[in-house]
Amino acid sequence: MKAVKGNKVYTITDTEKTFYVKQGFDITDDKGKIIENGVGKKVSFEDYEALKAENEKLKKEIKELKKATKE
Repeated sequence: MKAVKGNKVYTITDTEKTFYVKQGFDITDDKGKIIENGVGKKVSFEDYEALKAENEKLKKEIKELKKATKE
């Protein structure tokens, strides 16, 4: 698992996880999926995930509309 904050990325163990979360690091698995958010975030994780999903949906919709207008 990894602790990520800004441009800093550390490979950590389960015992170090709490320390890094308290320091504001996000904890991710080896594939990059967020396991736990660091303390002090301005946007809640649930809100972020909802906005991210909506953004991806809208990007797909834009691609389809551009494709439809070219044909």
